[in-house]
Amino acid sequence: MSNQQIAIIGGTGDQGKGLALRWARAGFEIIIGSRDADRAKAAASEMRATLTGLGAGAVVIDGAANAEAAANGRIVVLTVPFAAQIATMKEINPRLAPGSLLIDVTVPLEPAVGGKPTRMLGVWAGSAAEQCRELTPESVQVVSAFHNVGAGALTDLAHEVESDIIVCGDDRNAKERVKPLVEAIPGCRYVDGGALANSRTVEAITALLIGMNIRYKTHTGIRITGI
Repeated sequence: MSNQQIAIIGGTGDQGKGLALRWARAGFEIIIGSRDADRAKAAASEMRATLTGLGAGAVVIDGAANAEAAANGRIVVLTVPFAAQIATMKEINPRLAPGSLLIDVTVPLEPAVGGKPTRMLGVWAGSAAEQCRELTPESVQVVSAFHNVGAGALTDLAHEVESDIIVCGDDRNAKERVKPLVEAIPGCRYVDGGALANSRTVEAITALLIGMNIRYKTHTGIRITGI
């Protein structure tokens, strides 16, 4: 899988950086996307230095403008804030390759309109993931994942991430493509969450976990028992 380049759109943000660090450390080739190509390249350089300092050896992390990053990734991970989701999708849509996989990590939280991070916004499409599907060419597979694992846990490379990763999508093969990415993060387990519409529930859990993080001053995760 290491020869399959992963483009992380919004990769200069906390969640994107955390995923990039974990996957690059596991041997995947990463390209960081940002509205500003120079900012993306600077973030990529910083991440390379971080991993090299931890003895990771040769890692491949590059930076580019969002559209270029999307064009070069067979797996594209959207980690932008909800307020930027529509504009970012319109920007990268023409560059998404047929047969590529888009993983939506967006959560419609109230900070998008100046509200609290522990509350959700209503989305006409039903969920951020379903809105993403409506904005994506039919030739591109769309799933949702990684909503319930926080940036703090991802960037703490000294510890495993204690969280199951619920993956939702209408195509089973598309969801299976995410499994190696989940298993590359120590402590994470892949869980098939069913149809893309179930993202409505998974996204809402994020707001619940954020509230717990604030109250307990920790990095919570979610575990599904009985599997």
